[in-house]
Amino acid sequence: MSFTGKATYSAGATLPELAEDVADVIGIVSPFETPLLDHLGNAPRAATSTIHEWVEDELLPNVDAINDSTYTNAATDTDFVVDNGDRFRIGDQIQIESSREVMLVTGISTNTLTVVRGYGATTAENLGDNKVLRILGNAAIEGDDRPATRFTNRVRKQNYTQIFTSSVEVSGSQLAATQLALADELDYQKAERLRELLRDLENCVINGVSAASTPQGSASVRRTMRGIIPSISTNVFAPGVGDLPLGGGDNEDELNEAILNHALRRVWETSSANIDTIVVSGLQKRRINGFITSDRRFGSRETRYRDMVSMYESDFGVCRVILSRWVPQDAVLLLDSSRLHVLPMAGRSFHFKKLAATGDSEVGMVLGEYTMELRNEAAHGVIHNLGIA
Repeated sequence: MSFTGKATYSAGATLPELAEDVADVIGIVSPFETPLLDHLGNAPRAATSTIHEWVEDELLPNVDAINDSTYTNAATDTDFVVDNGDRFRIGDQIQIESSREVMLVTGISTNTLTVVRGYGATTAENLGDNKVLRILGNAAIEGDDRPATRFTNRVRKQNYTQIFTSSVEVSGSQLAATQLALADELDYQKAERLRELLRDLENCVINGVSAASTPQGSASVRRTMRGIIPSISTNVFAPGVGDLPLGGGDNEDELNEAILNHALRRVWETSSANIDTIVVSGLQKRRINGFITSDRRFGSRETRYRDMVSMYESDFGVCRVILSRWVPQDAVLLLDSSRLHVLPMAGRSFHFKKLAATGDSEVGMVLGEYTMELRNEAAHGVIHNLGIA
């Protein structure tokens, strides 16, 4: 016998007599996470001016390169030109990279060195244009006068603060009405705008650039910070460019362990950096995961397959691998996190500022002012032009 009494569906599609059943959580699908900012943590201090500056220094260099392709006999010539003659002193022992020959500098004229070839019974080898020269050290003569004083000049580097803002306005009626899935519409709007601004902050920290002219800003020029990728100029690598190897197989520009390790080694060779952070997009993260896929072993009782690399350990440091949506697909960032800080302007970290309303509403803005401090850009690196197919 069919049911003939009152049922929920009797009132039709609108069901006016039933209370609504709405989940108390609002789902957000848009990406808003900030993994790099989370990894860096709170700033050690605040910026106190819209132009944030810091001081950098370096030791006297002990590396140069030959700048001479005109040899009478490359294995016996005792005079040749280098890029920077002022890096050398009489009495320096020098050696070409990957060579066993040691030479002794006996004279310097601007950028031309006079040397003893095959010093200390080493075997003379061919010179070559652009070959790297290493200064092993200087030998002083006993009782000799002190050498000429040499020193490096400290340099001031800078970046600019950038103001991030977003408006919030909620009507009086919306505030008074009972809301589904939230207690207060104004608080909800503040939280949403804050998520967006934090997302934009991380994006600008990675990719942002300063204005080419009037970077300090004006009544018509917006002041923007310079991000990580535009700040790195020394250690910029690409597969097959310079001495960076190509990937194996059919995709020669695909990230592999040889490319990553070579870049880490180059940064280590040219700086005192401790690369401890690798920041990548989803595609390059999967490539890093693939380094060890073929070496995984599972027992017969295993029911979970794990294919993820969260820490990468090499001869040149232990690196945490950070997955960020905001890194370009073809790039890998190699960072020394101890030299990287995201700083708020003093008293200007993200906050809500209530504004005077002109009508029946609550009005305000979420705002913050931040800059990035990337010390010693040569202590960081970036690999780009990686395959994304």
